[in-house]
Amino acid sequence: MYLFKKISTLIRFLESYRNKNRPIGFVPTMGALHEGHLSLVRQSLEATQCTVCSIFVNPTQFNEASDLEKYPRTPAKDLTMLYKAGCDVVFMPAPEEVYPPGLDTSVNIGFAGLDHPMEGRFRPGHFQGVAQVVKRLLDIVEPDKLLMGQKDYQQFLIVRHMARVLSLPTEVVMAPTVREKNGLAMSSRNQRLSPEQRELAAALRQTLQKAAKWIRKYPPREVEQKAIQALRQYPGIEPEYFQLADGATLQPAPDYENPDSIVACAAIWIGGVRLIDNMILKG
Repeated sequence: MYLFKKISTLIRFLESYRNKNRPIGFVPTMGALHEGHLSLVRQSLEATQCTVCSIFVNPTQFNEASDLEKYPRTPAKDLTMLYKAGCDVVFMPAPEEVYPPGLDTSVNIGFAGLDHPMEGRFRPGHFQGVAQVVKRLLDIVEPDKLLMGQKDYQQFLIVRHMARVLSLPTEVVMAPTVREKNGLAMSSRNQRLSPEQRELAAALRQTLQKAAKWIRKYPPREVEQKAIQALRQYPGIEPEYFQLADGATLQPAPDYENPDSIVACAAIWIGGVRLIDNMILKG
């Protein structure tokens, strides 16, 4: 496994793969790795001939400076995990390497409304920061495949939209969410939960499963209300949103029959830790 901290040396290394038309896979992360990240690495290893994993805590996608400070950083552990998983290349740049003074890295495109609901409503500017860093990393790595987890479904749609609008030569691939034994979606933020809070957080997955049954009996807005009420029954959980959305546009699903796909997306707070999850209910 090779570790690069400079863009110039990474590009030089990857040239040998491009010159021989050997496909490159890319898994962008912010570190604090878990099995969900490693599953993306393994999927890339199966589909490409060189897998690059980046570890970069991107400052432009955090709304609160305190959230950026609290984000877990475990570089030594991360490198060990990637080595054992068989990752080919790790890119671990400093912020000034990704965002050098004088370089305009902004992404000036519309997101077709994908950035307005749910995460966009509660984290204004978040997706602009995500698009900025992903576009910058794609320009550096120039991968054939970009692998992302379903847990960040809205983020996946936005990045895929960006790649299409900008005609980027990268296929954006979504992989299934990896979960803990109790059903909780694996997330770096889970490290900030106590054992009791981790067990409590399983209620989010359970409520999504209930919504999958309710949607066949009740209108979407009623399902959303029932889900919020169900989550509020758990002391220690504060639901932020629960939305049944068109899986392609993320607009509120009018009913079960109309959209080709429906996804239930939710965010909750537990003890100062914000968790998101989703479930594809149709399509």
